Amino acid sequence: MHFNALTPELLVAFEAIVGPAHVLTAARAEAAATADAYADYGRDHTEDLHFAPDVVLRPGSATEIGAIMRLCHEHRLPVTPRGAGTGLSGGALPVHHGVVLSTERLNRILEIDERNLQATVEPGVINEVFQNAVREVGLFYPPDPASKGSCSLGGNLAHSSGGPKAVKYGTTKDYVLNLEVVLPTGEVIWTAANTLKNSTGYNLTQLLVGSEGTLGIITKVVFRLLPYPQHNILMLVPFRQEAQAAEAVSAVFRAGIIPSGMEFMEREAIAWSSDYLKIPLTLPEDIKAHLLIELDGQDLDQLYKEAEQVYAVLEKYDVGEILLADTAGQKDDLWKIRRNIGNSVRYNSVYKEEDTVVPRAELPTLLKGVKEIGARYGFKTVCYGHAGDGNLHVNIIRGDFGDEMWNVGLRQPITEIFELCVRLGGTISGEHGIGLVQKGYIGIALKEANLNLMRGIKQVFDPHGILNPDKIF
Repeated sequence: MHFNALTPELLVAFEAIVGPAHVLTAARAEAAATADAYADYGRDHTEDLHFAPDVVLRPGSATEIGAIMRLCHEHRLPVTPRGAGTGLSGGALPVHHGVVLSTERLNRILEIDERNLQATVEPGVINEVFQNAVREVGLFYPPDPASKGSCSLGGNLAHSSGGPKAVKYGTTKDYVLNLEVVLPTGEVIWTAANTLKNSTGYNLTQLLVGSEGTLGIITKVVFRLLPYPQHNILMLVPFRQEAQAAEAVSAVFRAGIIPSGMEFMEREAIAWSSDYLKIPLTLPEDIKAHLLIELDGQDLDQLYKEAEQVYAVLEKYDVGEILLADTAGQKDDLWKIRRNIGNSVRYNSVYKEEDTVVPRAELPTLLKGVKEIGARYGFKTVCYGHAGDGNLHVNIIRGDFGDEMWNVGLRQPITEIFELCVRLGGTISGEHGIGLVQKGYIGIALKEANLNLMRGIKQVFDPHGILNPDKIF
């Protein structure tokens, strides 16, 4: 794959499109003493990887992005779309340098349509900002990644992000009605209509969602919304055996209960996070794992009945004292602990995070297999995740591994973990995407025929291969 270099003439052309204040280069950043901030555009939350862009562009509209893409297409200049940079698969890393196209200025909530339970927003809006805005008018946007306070909706769309509430409400893809997209050649299209049903041609909307910025740049999105659930119950359930915590997940669903959150945290995960946040949490020595279970709805009496059913299921397992959060503050603390596990792991060590997912009843087998593989190859894992979805985040801790073992030696055990997922009916990523760091493993989950179809689609959308090159495959 051959790309051309950034030229002074292109730099001038980019300035004419977006304005000099929104064209950033390393030299300008150095002169303005903002080199560290500029360097951030070359990294995300994936391990400790960094690739320096040649230029960062911050357009303010689809029209500007279209003009940028036409120039880059004509001059064979690679473009890496970027949201908030919170990704975990290297999807926003400019591995071929070139242009980083940041959507940070496209950060407006354009309309909240209360009559139709819809909203139109730009991709730079932060997930939690959007959630709070629709909640003010009694509406609900459920997808809530752990980084919801900092991740952008554009990044969520790129990976069809989930989060704890996906177990009941689904992931980002389930709320997208229509997208405005700039294609790699510069054309601007809408993918569908603002309707709940649409059987008009191929589903380009869902093709773009989860495409990791390789097919087009999303500039507007129309989401469907739900009425906001008025009540919730949250319980923290300690287990003396990890396997039983995993087994209990499927048992709760078989009892007819669909929680709005069902999160697994092994002992070290919850301990590291509570220490990191300085939130006191009593962890008896014999407790090996926890489930964080949330129930939500409009009828509080019904929720208490469901909670009683959950308690009845849990009586069959070797559990400790169940904590029923009885204040909003206590609920917030428990969710903070869960959402900050990734940050606490990052604080303690460099790590590789594998985003494994299997049918939920296979979670105990997956967890056991991960621990056996780690023991065999001599590495430590900290595991947690969206147990109700069968989505287990496996954090491999670097510890004192040298570069050779960390960069090369771990490929075989990671391959074995992914092969186990596929044998169990799962796949290698539930919500983080393939991006840069997992593309070498995609053949474990997909046949060559699948990959050739994807390559063909990429060729149709992006004939010169300039948009987020070297990602996925």
